Amino acid sequence: MTTSKRGQSVYLPYGDTEVKLTLPPSARLTVVSPNPVEPVSDPVAEIRRALAEPIGAVPLRDAARGARSVVILADDLTRQTPVDTIIPLLLDELEEAGIPDAQVTVLIALGTHRPMTGPEIESRFGTAVTQRVAVVNNPWYDLAQLIDLGVTPNGTPIQVSRLAYEADFLIGLGSIVPHHIPGYSAGAKIVQPGISGAATTGATHYLSTRTRRSYLGLVDNPVRAEMERIAELVGLNAVLNTVLDHTGRAVRAFYGDPRRAFRAGVALSREVYGAALPGPADVVVAGSHPCDIEFWQAHKSLYPADIAVRAGGTIVVVTPCPEGVAVSHRDMLQFTALDSARIAALIEDGTIGDVVSGALALAWAKTRERADVSLVSGGISDEEARALRFTPFAALQDAVDAALRRHGPEATVTVLTHAPEMLPLLPG
Repeated sequence: MTTSKRGQSVYLPYGDTEVKLTLPPSARLTVVSPNPVEPVSDPVAEIRRALAEPIGAVPLRDAARGARSVVILADDLTRQTPVDTIIPLLLDELEEAGIPDAQVTVLIALGTHRPMTGPEIESRFGTAVTQRVAVVNNPWYDLAQLIDLGVTPNGTPIQVSRLAYEADFLIGLGSIVPHHIPGYSAGAKIVQPGISGAATTGATHYLSTRTRRSYLGLVDNPVRAEMERIAELVGLNAVLNTVLDHTGRAVRAFYGDPRRAFRAGVALSREVYGAALPGPADVVVAGSHPCDIEFWQAHKSLYPADIAVRAGGTIVVVTPCPEGVAVSHRDMLQFTALDSARIAALIEDGTIGDVVSGALALAWAKTRERADVSLVSGGISDEEARALRFTPFAALQDAVDAALRRHGPEATVTVLTHAPEMLPLLPG
C-alpha cells in the first residue's frame, strides 16, 4: 500500500517495538507498506486444498507410494513459512501412501546460516512435528555429509546434502517472496542454496552480481535457471509453496511440480508485495522487518531501496540485528569496505575463499557506489558499520535529518516499512 503526503510522522517496526520518524512539511513523502490482502480463514484447509489440487503433478499420496525414505526440506527461523502447519499434513498424506513417520526426515535448509538450536527447532516446528519425525540441520559446512555431483554446464560446482540426494522422495517447502538473487524465494531455492555446500552457493550468489545489481522481482533469470537445474539433478520431486501476508498468515498455497507450482505462486506474490512508486526518491528509508536477526538477513532491505532511490541519493537502513553482521561469516568484515571492482578481483584470484560472503559484499558495494548508505542498528557497532562502509547513526531521526541537509528540505522521501518484502514498481 502506497501513500503520498507532505510532512508527517511515520512509524517503522523495529524488532518487538517501533521507531518514529518525523519529517518537515516541505518534504515530499511516500510511505510504502505491505498491501492489505485477505489471508485464508483456515490455513489447514488451504494446505489440504493445495495438496488435493496439484499443479503439473499427481497427488502426493500417489507420487510417494512405495518410497522407502522421504526427506522434507524446510526453511529455517529466518523465514516465515508456516512449517508447523504444513508438515503434519504432509506426514498424514505420506501415511496414507503407506510411508510411516520413521521413514521421513525433515532437513532444515540452512543455506549457509548457522544451525538452529534445539529450542529454536522445537519452537519453529512444534511438537506435532518433532515428536513424529527427526528434524535435523543441513550440515553445509561438513563436506563428508555432502555429495559431489560435478558441475553444471555453466561451471557451478554441485555439492548437496547426501541425505536429500539419496532419498526416494524429496519435497521442498518455502514461501514466495521477491528476492534479489533468484528473483523470488521458494521453488528450487530450497535446494540451492537451501541444502547445498558453500561452493555451490558461492557460485550462484556470485553469478547474481556479474550481470546486474539485482534480479529482484524477475522470475526468469540466469540464477533461477541454475537453481532449477541443480534441483532437478538432486531429484526434487515436488514443492509446497505459500504466499503470505506481512504478518506471516497464509494467503494461498501451491503444491506440485517444482517449476510450475512455483510460477503459479509468483503471479500472486507480485500482487501481494508489489508497490507502485511515483518515481525514484532522493532519500529511501528501509526498515528490515521481518528480516531482523543479523545483517546477513537484513541486507535484503538494500535491494528494494536500491530500486526506489535515485542515483546519488541516500538509503537509510533501519534494523535491530541482535546477532550482529553475520554469525556464520564473521571474516567478511575484512573486505566489505572495498569497492566492487576490488572485491570481484579478490574473488576471481581466490583471495576471498568464502565466495558466498564475497558475493554479498560485492552486491553491497554496488549499492553503495550508486547511493550513500546510512545504518541505524542497535546490534551493529559504529566500527562494524564503517567496516561495511555505511555511515552509522544512533537514531533514525538523526540519519534522515542528515540526509535532508544533504538533499534539501523539499527532498523526496520514500519509506519502505517492510523493505525485504517490498517490490518497488516504478513508472515505465
